[in-house]
Amino acid sequence: MRTFDLAPLYRATVGFDQVADLMDRVLTKDVSQPSYPPYNIEKTADDAWRISIAVAGFSESDLTVEVRENALIIAAEKSEETENRTYLYRGIATRSFERRFHLADHVRVSGAAYQDGMLHIDLSREVPEALKPRQIEIARGLPKQTVEGKAVN
Repeated sequence: MRTFDLAPLYRATVGFDQVADLMDRVLTKDVSQPSYPPYNIEKTADDAWRISIAVAGFSESDLTVEVRENALIIAAEKSEETENRTYLYRGIATRSFERRFHLADHVRVSGAAYQDGMLHIDLSREVPEALKPRQIEIARGLPKQTVEGKAVN
């Protein structure tokens, strides 16, 4: 349980809602994090990542990958089997799940692939041109300014 309140942060700042929400999510210990299905997150380049999720027992048609409001949502719904089976031991879990990953600004899903019981989702950071650093040319001397039709320098 959290021992401090983030309400003053919401009252005193404008435009930092995402940071406060992230802190609130991270500091909340009441919610247990699901451990199914297991997954890996790997960095494949400076601005690229891959999430690999073990989805043994699911087919491609059972899986959905969706991006909504800066969140990557992976869900699986196992279709009911038509034949009756009697298991002596059932160690492969095929229960339905929904796994969410919160994405940073400008992180986009560039592709998804299903291979050998693994779902691979590729992510990349695509910073818009307006936010990239740019070089400003330095001019020699000061430009002449005019005040009411008279040159001032």
